[in-house]
Amino acid sequence: MWISHIPYAEANGRLKALYDRVKGPDDNVDNIMLAHSLRPHSMEGHMALYKYVLHHAANTTPKWFLETLGVYVSQLNDCAYCVDHHFSGLKRLLKDEARASAIRSALQSGSFSGVFTDAEAIALRYADVLTRTPQAQDALKSCVDAMRRAGVDDGQILEVNQVVSYFNYANRTVVGLGVTTDGDILGLSPGNSENPDDWSHA
Repeated sequence: MWISHIPYAEANGRLKALYDRVKGPDDNVDNIMLAHSLRPHSMEGHMALYKYVLHHAANTTPKWFLETLGVYVSQLNDCAYCVDHHFSGLKRLLKDEARASAIRSALQSGSFSGVFTDAEAIALRYADVLTRTPQAQDALKSCVDAMRRAGVDDGQILEVNQVVSYFNYANRTVVGLGVTTDGDILGLSPGNSENPDDWSHA
């Protein structure tokens, strides 16, 4: 990491309280969270957004597909940190090594046929356009219209939009500060979707 940070053992006050909310086994705090340690309020904002966008019971898009969108956006942004973390999380959700491998290959090739439904493939195309050419309004609207025709309701379109937007933010946080996975435990997440205030990583 290219900026200084406060490790868990040296934290106190509000920062220590936040670390205790987000930590995993053995007091491990992911480096993406450690990167916020000089401004705990931004860590709190980041975690609230992450939890509500990706791990909330009110979402109706399957969590595995939201994670897939995150992996794809991170791949497009060359953010190895988020690809490694979230593909590990995706594998834990799927519990199917062959399916996970097929998804990874499809994302890397950009060929989604046979691996994803039509609706999922359109959502991935939307993620591509929003990530790489967000100024392409006609293409984005075309993707939104196509998702709707494929049976994706407007609330789910919003979920897709928010996950894609969140990962672009997270990727730029990581890439812009030189954050690596050194010392992280890959694949953990605040997965208790029923409790939006539970940020612990397990």
